[in-house]
Amino acid sequence: MLMRNPWTQWSDRWRGLREALLEPRVDDASLRAALREARARHPLPVVWLIGKTQSGKTSIIRALTGSGLAEIGNGFQPCTATTRLYDFPAEAPLVRFLDTRGLGEVAYDASADIRYCESQAHLLLAVMKATDIRQDDVLEVLRQVRGRHPEWPLVIAQTGLHDAYPPGGEHPLPYPFEDERWPDAVPLDLVRALRAQRDRFGALPGEIPVRWVPIDLTLPEDGFDPPDYGLDALWQAIDGVSSLRLQALLRSDAGVRDAYARSAHPHIVGYAIAAAGVGALPLVDLVGVPAIQAKMLQSLAALYGQDWDRRAILEFLGLLGTGIGVAYAARSAGRAVVKLIPVWGQTAGAIWGATASGATTYALGKAAGFHFNRRRRGLPADPDGLRRTFAEGFDTGSALLKDLVRSDRP
Repeated sequence: MLMRNPWTQWSDRWRGLREALLEPRVDDASLRAALREARARHPLPVVWLIGKTQSGKTSIIRALTGSGLAEIGNGFQPCTATTRLYDFPAEAPLVRFLDTRGLGEVAYDASADIRYCESQAHLLLAVMKATDIRQDDVLEVLRQVRGRHPEWPLVIAQTGLHDAYPPGGEHPLPYPFEDERWPDAVPLDLVRALRAQRDRFGALPGEIPVRWVPIDLTLPEDGFDPPDYGLDALWQAIDGVSSLRLQALLRSDAGVRDAYARSAHPHIVGYAIAAAGVGALPLVDLVGVPAIQAKMLQSLAALYGQDWDRRAILEFLGLLGTGIGVAYAARSAGRAVVKLIPVWGQTAGAIWGATASGATTYALGKAAGFHFNRRRRGLPADPDGLRRTFAEGFDTGSALLKDLVRSDRP
């Protein structure tokens, strides 16, 4: 059997994307099968939320993902009789939230749910209202789980802070809870409530210190400013106790103010991770990766409210230009060359293919976001800006995905 020139083989990649966009040939069943195999190589990080009913678990998922309440409600899927899971983003998930039924409910035995969640989770996020001192059921579960898994990271979010404010009270600013010595600006009733919960829990089992984070996630009409009080501290706590890198996966750069770009970011990362997983597979990446990229571009066009017909596709590819096409093929070609090296090349080639496929997908997504945003605002096309965004996206995507594709767990 003759081996094709790697350059020739991989220079077809750019053409493959064009064909995937204009003349889709990969059926959904084949693509789903490839994604399942890729997902088995890079399983989703799982955040297990535990707490009583109305403690604020769904609000935290909404804040971390930036998703609307309706989308989350519709997106939950049952995984046991009483536990639900939420994959985000739905089409190309990069994180999974496990939401246990509210502990302490009458006639609810949580044993089966606890066993199921223990087999899935990577991070335990307990949620409790700051003014609710009756948290014995949550405490008992945390003691049991941390006793069996002392290496598990645990973050405890204390929510609903404004319930302990005096009439007309506002959030103490700047956020004062990063230091254990809280200033007098923190309402006394709130101090007592927060301290009482922490004292009641005492020293939980485990090797990693528990991170306590007071937060108050409200709606704009509630009148508290900011409505996502303490969210940055929650991000820092999660990143501080785990290696999941959730903030980098779910949240775009802090300097990005555009709501569309912020919403698009986790979708782009999700598709990039999917492409990285497929890109590591030797037989399906030639068609699988362009198919994933085509789906991503279609999804982003819908998110930005832009038409994505043949004319729009040709315009986007034309603006990217042949220079990008050559670079796109060249970076992919490297993997095939590496794979020619016996033994070592097979592993290195898979890593190279995964990173290149994922980074290219990330770059395409960021370039598409740049292009769609200008169209949405009625601005003329900017080919130089588009290519610059692609190049910057490739570097950023490479750095983001490099560790993920080499890790056994995200």
